[in-house]
Amino acid sequence: MTSKIMVSATINADTKKVWDFYTQPKHITKWNFADPSWHCPTATNDMNVGGRYVARMEAKDGSFGFDFDAVYTEINEGENFTYEFGGRLAKVDFKETEGQTEVIVIFDPEAENSIELQRNGWQAILDNFKKYTESN
Repeated sequence: MTSKIMVSATINADTKKVWDFYTQPKHITKWNFADPSWHCPTATNDMNVGGRYVARMEAKDGSFGFDFDAVYTEINEGENFTYEFGGRLAKVDFKETEGQTEVIVIFDPEAENSIELQRNGWQAILDNFKKYTESN
């Protein structure tokens, strides 16, 4: 397997708010897409080890869509979590410093798309998260 990919963003908010906005479905549907032509119409999230996270991601014109479906393998409330999706792993860390929270996502790449495309897509989603969280 290729090396892991990392994306990050520093959000101007405390860790509790950042954690809640990152994990609660009512917020996930507002930021979980890489491009304005896409959206996330539904999301469910069972934040327990063995629990499922499912987010529907689709083009607004209905031309394409998929479910991002993951199962939690480790959760440290307010600090980090790890999940497995399609045989791959991702870890999300939340680190607060002076009222700001850095979110770091490290994930296993897939084989179909370039590392750059995957990094750019996940970074765009994280950038949407930052914008949404800071404006609400």
